[in-house]
Amino acid sequence: MNEEIKQIAERLRGLRDVLEISIEDMANTCKISPEEYLALESGTVDISVSILHKISQVYGVELTTLMFGDEPKMSAYFVTRKGKGISVERTRAYKYQSLAAGFSKRKADPFMVTVHPKPENEPVYLNTHSGQEYNYVISGRMLIRINEKDLILEEGDSIYFNSELPHGMKALNGEEVKFLAVIL
Repeated sequence: MNEEIKQIAERLRGLRDVLEISIEDMANTCKISPEEYLALESGTVDISVSILHKISQVYGVELTTLMFGDEPKMSAYFVTRKGKGISVERTRAYKYQSLAAGFSKRKADPFMVTVHPKPENEPVYLNTHSGQEYNYVISGRMLIRINEKDLILEEGDSIYFNSELPHGMKALNGEEVKFLAVIL
């Protein structure tokens, strides 16, 4: 597993230790088994943004702190220049670039997401998290599955949805897709 996943795992372990949260409580927060949670802390499996989002909301920690290790400090405004957002490539298929990492107490988390193509027969990984989500396709085509409904989005298309429903996306036509994702 890549170094960024290991660093996120270390931050999860550190958060649990500092707040004296049991493995069982963290697993319950994430709606997974204690064994699955321990695998996340080991840094040997991918950690979804939806799980990090749940942890950040329940325990009052900034999502970007868990993802990137930096504590936001700005409260009036925060500028992210083109291509300069803090990024993490969770797997070889997804790259998340935070567009507001330095703004403290955000009400929304905007990301530029790049999804690399996978084999056509590979299933769409689904996740859920509290709140709502907005996606705007910058380039490419993607399949987005929401609650067992498949939709195709192309450049310029957008979708706003209840992110508590199972959802996931996949790049189409063997090309990467870039989209703006705002998690509310």
